[in-house]
Amino acid sequence: MTYVLDQNGNPLMPTERGGKVRILLKTKKAKVVCRNPFTIQLLYDSKAFTQPVTLGIDSGYAEVGYSAVTETKELMGGTLKLLTGQKNRLKERRIYRRIRRNRLRYRQSRFSNRARKKGWLAPSIQHKLDSQLRFIERIKKLLPITKTIIEVASFDTQKILKPDIEGLEYQEGAQKDFWNVREYVLHRDNHQCQNPDCTNKASQPILRVHHIVFRDNGGTDKPSNLITLCTQCHVSKNHQAGQFLHDWMQNGKKAPSLKGATFMTMVRWRLVDILKDVGATDIAYGYQTKSNRITLGLEKSHHNDAFCIAHGEEQKRLSAIDYLQRRRNNRSLEKFYDASYLDIRDGIKKSGKELSSGRTSRNLSENGENLRPYRGEKVRVGRRSIRTRRYPFRSGNIVSYEGICYTSGGSHNKGNSVKLLELKRSITPRKLKLIQYNAGIACVA
Repeated sequence: MTYVLDQNGNPLMPTERGGKVRILLKTKKAKVVCRNPFTIQLLYDSKAFTQPVTLGIDSGYAEVGYSAVTETKELMGGTLKLLTGQKNRLKERRIYRRIRRNRLRYRQSRFSNRARKKGWLAPSIQHKLDSQLRFIERIKKLLPITKTIIEVASFDTQKILKPDIEGLEYQEGAQKDFWNVREYVLHRDNHQCQNPDCTNKASQPILRVHHIVFRDNGGTDKPSNLITLCTQCHVSKNHQAGQFLHDWMQNGKKAPSLKGATFMTMVRWRLVDILKDVGATDIAYGYQTKSNRITLGLEKSHHNDAFCIAHGEEQKRLSAIDYLQRRRNNRSLEKFYDASYLDIRDGIKKSGKELSSGRTSRNLSENGENLRPYRGEKVRVGRRSIRTRRYPFRSGNIVSYEGICYTSGGSHNKGNSVKLLELKRSITPRKLKLIQYNAGIACVA
């Protein structure tokens, strides 16, 4: 699939006519603007005929699934693996900042000007939100998206509390209600059998929703009366008197308590609020996605979930185009590399931090065990490295060497060598040409 932009950079419908694309490039009527995914821009005026395209987003903490579909086929789909460790990087930055500020002898107090604005999010959550917004905007620059659908939660809490709620989404029969409550209970119980003595060894056990107070005894379908069990535990034998399911009913077994909004729920709803201001946006729930995925016979994945969110049915599917979020820049000018020693107890090489004195403060009661006497032979000397300049070729960049494209593994030897991952060797930068700067959100497949 080749993605096409018009003369002004606006997205057109993609094409699978490779021959026509080659002719346009050969006759200088188009130019390549991105190699992966392959995107061209027309250099002549053209009629902007487009079709309705729906973008489904399966927002997640570590991965985001996406799928753009028309009535006949899928135009683009895959996953985005988000950057992790943002909280630790913010913590490290805070440490450096406090050390720097504490060195000032007369620093003006600023404790009274720290009011948080309305809609404030923690920096780590804001980073997730901004990353997903940038990714959606990137897709909209490749395809003429007319509608965006985002999965906001695994279940509809309003429908659980009020099953007869009105609205077009809630008038599709009782089967939809069943999937909503069932998915909520499975999500609440972490998709695990709640029998502490469960002996099911299956890697993916089949789960069922059990009524703690049997329906024959007046048990209701409220989530507080439902609990997750596997098929080996949820059998007729265990419902009999003297068995654990019967004991649960007699002793008033309590299901896990209701949890508040999760981390990603805040991000998903904020995504919906922001995208509603820039285009047509709709929401979907996880129980609807799961029901559609099972109906279509698709495996569980972020890509397939996004396809179902976009109301995909029998459209022609494409191979996944996956993205990876990388750090654009490491602002730390100084790095410390710890020394290594042989542990005399087992002979294993360990860092100086692992074999430290255990002292954390002047209070002896708060110190840990002193492991310093177990340091044996020093096998690596600790050192400090101070960065003096930046290098043009960084890890993940696409470079050209002798007319062939390779992936850069980064610069070393003070910038005099660049490692090429495919060749497993280093080349001088003078022989390389930068083709694509794969920082931030970059396509990997």
